[in-house]
Amino acid sequence: MLDKFYAETSEVALIIISIALMLFLGFAMTRLTKLLKLPNVTAYILVGILIGPFCLDLIPSKVIHGMDFITDIALAFIAFSVGQFFRISTLKKNGMKVIVITLFEALLASVLIFVLFYFILHIHLAFSIVLAALASATAPASTIMTIRQTKAKGDFVDTLLQVVALDDVVSLIAYSIAISVALASMSGFSNVDFSVIGVPILKNIGALILGCAFGFLLKLLMPTKRSTDNRLIISLATLFLFCGICAMLDVSPLLGCMSMGMVYINLTEDDKLFKQLNYFSPPILLLFFVLSGLNFKLDALFSGKSSFTSIPLIVIGILYVITRVLGKYLGAFLGCMTVKKPKEVRNYLGLGLVPQAGVAIGLAALGARMIGGDMGEELQTVILASSVLYEMVGPACSKLALYLSHSYTTDINELVNVDAVHQDGTQKSGVEVLIEQIQTIQKQLPQHPTISEEEAAFNQAIEEQNEAYRNHYPRFGRRR
Repeated sequence: MLDKFYAETSEVALIIISIALMLFLGFAMTRLTKLLKLPNVTAYILVGILIGPFCLDLIPSKVIHGMDFITDIALAFIAFSVGQFFRISTLKKNGMKVIVITLFEALLASVLIFVLFYFILHIHLAFSIVLAALASATAPASTIMTIRQTKAKGDFVDTLLQVVALDDVVSLIAYSIAISVALASMSGFSNVDFSVIGVPILKNIGALILGCAFGFLLKLLMPTKRSTDNRLIISLATLFLFCGICAMLDVSPLLGCMSMGMVYINLTEDDKLFKQLNYFSPPILLLFFVLSGLNFKLDALFSGKSSFTSIPLIVIGILYVITRVLGKYLGAFLGCMTVKKPKEVRNYLGLGLVPQAGVAIGLAALGARMIGGDMGEELQTVILASSVLYEMVGPACSKLALYLSHSYTTDINELVNVDAVHQDGTQKSGVEVLIEQIQTIQKQLPQHPTISEEEAAFNQAIEEQNEAYRNHYPRFGRRR
């Protein structure tokens, strides 16, 4: 029935209806996952699986294959946002401690994955090295959400946020190296020469330099008097142009977009642009994650064999999840021990680094496209399946880490200090103390509903636009 509908419907109508379905159903699923305290990313991936070819088959295959450009655009947003965490002032302030911890936890997870899959299980080098690079990435959304919910504070929280911010930078660099080696290995080592290994690396270095130039160009295009709506238009045009050039050169835009964001934030200290883009990007990221779910090979995950090894794909996925968590925990422990962090940070930091989603899923989609064939699809399947699992258990692990590190407490006596005696020296009853504690907490609550920084930036843009209309058209807003 659907096949007949697809055949009789114009291609433009199919694309528009498909995008509408992806957006609406992705939003609807978040209403359910919110009740289970799961992040939105999980909802988007699950919707993609449900409406994909292995379940309801609501989206035509030609539409799915024609939306590959969404991956590049979404990765451009993600990588550009990662660049803002590479402030020179912040790196100087934090010293080398956070960098050392990040390198330990990110690279040890990658090394353990590579050793297990390539040297012990003898799985193809291309699959093993790319999967190992993807293991270094961590999803900050779940961790930040948990910190906000618990209002946790202290050295543990500061270290966790700084490590998560730098973690994806390490992952982007590791992936760029890994994919070059993977493509070289697939061409056959007998044919390996400088053009096979050196050219891809030089292309990535060139993209990095070009991204720096685009960051400087973006700064020139953003004078202080530029209206907010035009700032958004220019930044999108710059990102899209850079992605287009990278596509022409057949090189990943990740490092370049990251360097663009890094150069821009260090030249301007303008974090407002990043907040505006973060408020603009959710529909694009929703489409990207739903599209990832649509490409999820459910039959390959549960089939008895893989296309390049005798080990079932689901076993590969389970081994990947366990080994990555072990590598993250041990790496964080050793890194904290090296820089002499307190016991509370050293013992529990690894638990806060379990979640994995955005960057890893984006890199997996890009890797699947570059590697191609069944191996590429199965690589993406492993990452998607593990990401859903990580996002389900990740928030619980983060909350446990915050609790065990004493970064927050559920004891009201620790949250609010109230004198247990009256001014005349008589002892207060338990009820009186509790009432005073509740009143103290109420006074500390904000008087108005809080909104996110992204929404505040967006609202400010609207006000500036209205102000511009009032200046150009004095009658604007007058009563008649």
